Amino acid sequence: MYQQEKIKPYGSSGDKGKLVEKMFDNIADNYDTLNHRLSWNIDKGWRRKAIRQLEGFHPQVILDIATGTGDFAIQSASLLKPQKVIGADISEGMMAIGRKKVEAMGMGDMISFQKEDSLNMSFADNTFDAVTAAFGIRNFQDLDKGLSEMHRVLRPGGHLSVVELTTPVKFPMKQLYALYSHTILPLFASLFAKDKSAYEYLTATIEAFPQGEQMMDILRKAGFQEVSFKRLTFGICTLYLAQK
Repeated sequence: MYQQEKIKPYGSSGDKGKLVEKMFDNIADNYDTLNHRLSWNIDKGWRRKAIRQLEGFHPQVILDIATGTGDFAIQSASLLKPQKVIGADISEGMMAIGRKKVEAMGMGDMISFQKEDSLNMSFADNTFDAVTAAFGIRNFQDLDKGLSEMHRVLRPGGHLSVVELTTPVKFPMKQLYALYSHTILPLFASLFAKDKSAYEYLTATIEAFPQGEQMMDILRKAGFQEVSFKRLTFGICTLYLAQK
């Protein structure tokens, strides 16, 4: 078991998947606004770079895991022009906001949303040309199983593009990030978030989540090959690219 799998929202016992679902339902209304503010809108650029990793492969059917409010799915559809993007998530509250965005943008023919357990998805083997995930896989109750499911639904030769929050490893960003995440971020969350404990959980999972070379090994164990990673913004975020 990886360290982040032991961390549960609200410090509660019980099924982590159910607790994560409850947490994201609770924070859905202000999730986008708060996240953009906390990252100074840099998160939009991170997503764009993750999508650009797939451009040369021209995926036509894409699955966006832990899609949340659909930002990554919408950006993928806009930049890659695929035939279809399915956003999958455990939280209906988050996806309800995503559906409103898609409807307002007139992208309903290209993007759809579906409630899925990332550890046991309903999709057939070898369904998707690409699988994407932005800032979500660290919430998996079982990371190995979740990645194996993502591998299963990818067609042979298909690609996985992941963007995940990480902790800087070099001085002085490592120390500055620790100061920000343990002082400024909690203060900001307490002022503007309806559920302060949710952001305490999210910070804890970032610090506990495997990254860099360790994450590459985990992806290989799940069956992926041609695995690579790139740190962005001094290591605050990391991109991963892998092939089935």
